[in-house]
Amino acid sequence: MTERDYQQELDDLHSGKTSHFDITPEEFQAFQPIFHGYQYRTQIEAEAHHGGTLTYRLKKR
Repeated sequence: MTERDYQQELDDLHSGKTSHFDITPEEFQAFQPIFHGYQYRTQIEAEAHHGGTLTYRLKKR
């Protein structure tokens, strides 16, 4: 299993290259410090789903 590049996924989301991405409960602890250090995190929101998966997308303006 290859490690995900969360920084790149956040950059792709912020730039509009992707519309969203999902983080599973197993990935959350590795993702969270990167998300908290991300410059544009206030422009991103997460939607929680049953089972603990989170979908991250840009906030609607």
